[in-house]
Amino acid sequence: MSEETKKKAAEATASEKAEKVVKAKPKKTKKARAQVPQGKMFIQATFNNTIVTATDMNGNVIGWASAGGAGFKGPKKATPYAASVVVRELSEKIHDVGLKDVHVFLTGVGQGREGALRALNANNLNVLSIKDVTPVPHNGCRPSRPRRV
Repeated sequence: MSEETKKKAAEATASEKAEKVVKAKPKKTKKARAQVPQGKMFIQATFNNTIVTATDMNGNVIGWASAGGAGFKGPKKATPYAASVVVRELSEKIHDVGLKDVHVFLTGVGQGREGALRALNANNLNVLSIKDVTPVPHNGCRPSRPRRV
């Protein structure tokens, strides 16, 4: 092969690569969600984190947010301030759905319980009911056998 044919072949492959780069996939658009005026809000406040989940009345998740996802690290994730930031972040996520009235279900014994509840009222969400669904052991599991020495 002569040098000219090699150059032509190299230019042809380069032009094919350039064409592939130019062909971009169309960007995906967000799906239009149905309006949900009433739903449920599940607040899980542990000693380590605060997680808030918004669902419709059937239990289908609309959106969620956590203190770790909001940028808090370590023991700061379980503070009332972190819980209020989490609720504010979630209310921005679900704003386009139109959720206004919520039934609140609290789980856990962390400090974020009260902060999250106060933040719900501050972010234009009408709280219809509050229910504590923290699991409580009724006599627990069977104790281990006594140790033989």
